[in-house]
Amino acid sequence: MAKEAKIETRGNESDAVAADPIRIGDREFESRLIVGTGKYSDNDVMMNAIRASGAEMVTVAVRRVDLDRTKEEGILHHLDPDEFFLLPNTAGCYTAEDAIRYARLGRAAGFSDWLKLEVIGDEATLLPDTQATIEAALVLVEEGFKVMAYTSGDVVTALRLEDAGCVAVMPLASPIGSGLGLVNPYFVREIKRRCEVPIIVDAGVGTASDACITMEQGVDGVLMNTALAAADDPVGMAHAMRLAVRAGRLAYLAGRMPAREIAIPSSPTRGLLD
Repeated sequence: MAKEAKIETRGNESDAVAADPIRIGDREFESRLIVGTGKYSDNDVMMNAIRASGAEMVTVAVRRVDLDRTKEEGILHHLDPDEFFLLPNTAGCYTAEDAIRYARLGRAAGFSDWLKLEVIGDEATLLPDTQATIEAALVLVEEGFKVMAYTSGDVVTALRLEDAGCVAVMPLASPIGSGLGLVNPYFVREIKRRCEVPIIVDAGVGTASDACITMEQGVDGVLMNTALAAADDPVGMAHAMRLAVRAGRLAYLAGRMPAREIAIPSSPTRGLLD
């Protein structure tokens, strides 16, 4: 994986920041953290958490939200498209046909051509139906959608989604809402190594260390929802995730020391004073 970004320091700040925005399709985003809008106790908590996360891209489930922006109790009433890039998703769809239908509904309701494609294959584990996802992606890309496809950790599926024309591939860290973190770093690294489109890990991140470890694999970004909404303090957790994603990205760019099973002195052993 190429590490093209430069690490800089700003003035007297102690924190280093990577001047490497993520580019997806024809758009560029400063934040590599994408967040969802579900499961919050109320809309004020949701908005405060989203702003604390620093995320620019925010997902909205077309099938689960009221698409009438005029209703104050609705999520869309609070999400200003001038402040956030709204990404409709097909959460809750179990067939390619349903996903295609709700993608079209979202576009007709005023969303852009961008879409997070999600087709679930198993109700118990909420794991994706990869075949149906590919089928839906082929149709939607042909219709002009910029598809960001949620998928398993399978390299072959990731490559097929890229071939289908998806602008990003989104392998899971672990099952949706599980909070188990990144259970198979090898496959995520292999997907990143093999694909040219951005790789954004989606689902399963539970806390800040999970986000940091995920970003240290060299992926382009992380998407999360439950980790924020289900935290005791969603706003505090959102801020932690913001820092964790940055830290993981910087650590990846910096290049970690080799891991060894023996101790290596950190100071020279020659030329010591008697």
